[in-house]
Amino acid sequence: MTATFRAEIEGMSCASCVRRVETALQALPGVVAARANLATNTVEADYDGEVKPAQLMAALDSAGYPAITEKHRFSVEGLSCASCVRRLETALAEVPGVAEVSVNLADQTARITTAGRIDLAALRSTAEKAGYPIAPMDSDAPSQSDRQAEEANDLRRATWIAGALVLPVFLVEMGGHVIPGMHALVEQTIGHHTARVLSFFLVGAALVGPGRRFYTKGFPSLLRGAPDMNALVALGTFAAFAYSTIATFAPGILPAGTRNVYFEAAGVIVVLILLGRFLEARAKGRTGAAIRALVGLRPETAWVVTDGHVEERPIASLSVGDLVRVKPGERIATDGVVTEGTSYVDEAMITGEPVPVAKAPDAKVTGGTVNGTGTFTFRVTGIGADTVLARIVQMVEDAQGAKLPIQSLVDRITSVFVPAVLAVAAVTVGTWLVLGGMGVLGLALVAAVSVLIIACPCAMGLATPTSIMVGVGRAASLGILFRKGDALQSLSEVQVVAFDKTGTLTEGRPEVTEVITVQGWERTPLLRLAAGAEANSEHPIARAILRASETVPAAQEFNSVTGEGISATVEGRKVSVGTARLMRRNGIDTAELTTESERLAAEGKTAFYVGVDGQVAGVIAVSDPIKPGAIETISDLHALGLRVAMITGDARSTGEAIAKRLGIDTVIAEALPETKVQTIKSLTSQGAVAFVGDGINDAPALAAADVGIAIGTGTDVAIETADVVLMSGDAEGVVRAIKLSRATMRNIRQNLGWAFGYNVLLIPVAAGILFPMWGILLSPMLAAGAMAFSSVAVVTNALRLRNFGSERTAGQRPPEGMGQPARA
Repeated sequence: MTATFRAEIEGMSCASCVRRVETALQALPGVVAARANLATNTVEADYDGEVKPAQLMAALDSAGYPAITEKHRFSVEGLSCASCVRRLETALAEVPGVAEVSVNLADQTARITTAGRIDLAALRSTAEKAGYPIAPMDSDAPSQSDRQAEEANDLRRATWIAGALVLPVFLVEMGGHVIPGMHALVEQTIGHHTARVLSFFLVGAALVGPGRRFYTKGFPSLLRGAPDMNALVALGTFAAFAYSTIATFAPGILPAGTRNVYFEAAGVIVVLILLGRFLEARAKGRTGAAIRALVGLRPETAWVVTDGHVEERPIASLSVGDLVRVKPGERIATDGVVTEGTSYVDEAMITGEPVPVAKAPDAKVTGGTVNGTGTFTFRVTGIGADTVLARIVQMVEDAQGAKLPIQSLVDRITSVFVPAVLAVAAVTVGTWLVLGGMGVLGLALVAAVSVLIIACPCAMGLATPTSIMVGVGRAASLGILFRKGDALQSLSEVQVVAFDKTGTLTEGRPEVTEVITVQGWERTPLLRLAAGAEANSEHPIARAILRASETVPAAQEFNSVTGEGISATVEGRKVSVGTARLMRRNGIDTAELTTESERLAAEGKTAFYVGVDGQVAGVIAVSDPIKPGAIETISDLHALGLRVAMITGDARSTGEAIAKRLGIDTVIAEALPETKVQTIKSLTSQGAVAFVGDGINDAPALAAADVGIAIGTGTDVAIETADVVLMSGDAEGVVRAIKLSRATMRNIRQNLGWAFGYNVLLIPVAAGILFPMWGILLSPMLAAGAMAFSSVAVVTNALRLRNFGSERTAGQRPPEGMGQPARA
């Protein structure tokens, strides 16, 4: 059995880093797969019992990308000896994400070091099973969002400091090209040599101070033989600074005519790249807004009812079976079932639907949703990782960390990209010197530095994960959960959408849709007598007739004829409800209503005759009503260029009648679960197939389809088998999911096109390919600005996905009297 190690790590800055992190983990025996995400600075590894989390963390540390750990402290009950300590430590160490455990018998505490965020309820549950309950004492560990904010603030400070140090150098060196008389003014005041010395100290301070991060990470990566973007920046700026230092303090070493200085280039490169990283960090922080919003739905405390008293407790202390009181406007603490009271609950963050849902005793409530104006009590049925919200968060995190097939091209390129750039820089210098001799040494240096700086593969590494993060997060806010990240790409490629009829396109239970009476009878009395006759029947159609009637009188002499119908005496009258065969058996002539009965059958409805005292009285039509919006959903799918199929266990005539009303292209009727699988496989001849279902019998078909889409109101089996879950139970979500997947893939392709195109076009320009013809040589400062802009452009483009579908929810408000959501 495999477990998943998840951690936030330090040091990842480009696509090459991602590749090296994954390679370092996959080299360990027992690691099945590894996935690093540059957008979130996180890594996941699937591993078995051969390797422990501590070994995975050691591998990351050796590769130069240490995991960020969190420390937690718990009080422990029941410890009495060293064996207890050992037992608890062993149990807690088995929880995925736990890196180190230390249990202290003397003060009855446990200190647990984890890699990244971990579900504290999972630790509590494990400890309780081991016989030693634990309770959280304190935790000073910052959240990922806090760390992202701190990183952005640190980069902002570093950018300002570097800018203040480099600005005077930039004005003096570059001002002469713009402001007439600047060079003469410098010579007449402090002198050019003094200006160079001052530039040495100012730029040197910028490199040693704010720019130190590039050297402390870049040069060690070079020594490990695994250079990253920090190595490119470190080499480029160090080369420019070292050359300028020699030209300033030992000019005789250099050939005549090459004794120029590039202090301003080295300094401005650091400023621009720091600025780019700051903008990138700020934008990346917004890509995870959706998951933070979901996590933020969990309140910190709950009002627990004990012995008639209500007391406020931390959420972490709740147990299954506790009674929790919810006041107006509060967020519901965890999953449960209402035991007392009524209210309306806003479930928009779970289902994506804005209309609050009525709650009464026996109704299920979901943790994180918002209560309206009523007060109610519920019994806890799930805590921690067992709650709907926790499962949703886990699904979203898993999908956001996934690697799509389209990423394989990026992986192949980035595995050799940085070494190739170093080689290109070396060839650039060699080519300049061969063609121009030592007299162009300065120009050769400028070209090589420009190549090193402009080729940093940041944009490549961010192109796919940022779009996935924002797309999957936006989907979650719309009630669409991608359980598997690769479904995001697969769904965009489907050509056929196949629906199971019941519960997806229809309501899932039969209802009386039409009552036709002969002269002398009206709808209400006819339904009353039919309901009385059907009261003792357990048939689903009998239940539909009972729901349609306002009153249900008692019946005697009940008699059922299998496959034909029932007869009974109701209020002293002989009542028969059933097929034409039953009517003939009882001597009732149905000719008067035969035409209407045939019409109803042609429309896919089940028609039953009602006979009273030997005479036909009417026909009751029962059918599974089509869901509101189903017709529009099929129309929208056709507008997307997709073919639509419907698979149903109904008779062919019924299935075809419903398909005609919905506008469906292909109907497969009288289908068994195994028939559905065969049908899915046959439909693949028309292209990739998405199957939409909600029942246990749909699970095989959901697994067999290229993309399985489960209606969230269906069974757990269907949901666990599917690739995509629609929490609202609305078939319209299929259209939204497909549109979003296409929008996300389009966004990814735009990012990749920009990232690759940027490097393909500008590396030759940086190397000087335009210089022989037009005398154009790219400045290292412009290269740094372009490199920073490319990363920010990619992240900003991905953030556009946050607005997907915003026109759908604009202006929607809950009905009056249902209460307003509380602030998280």
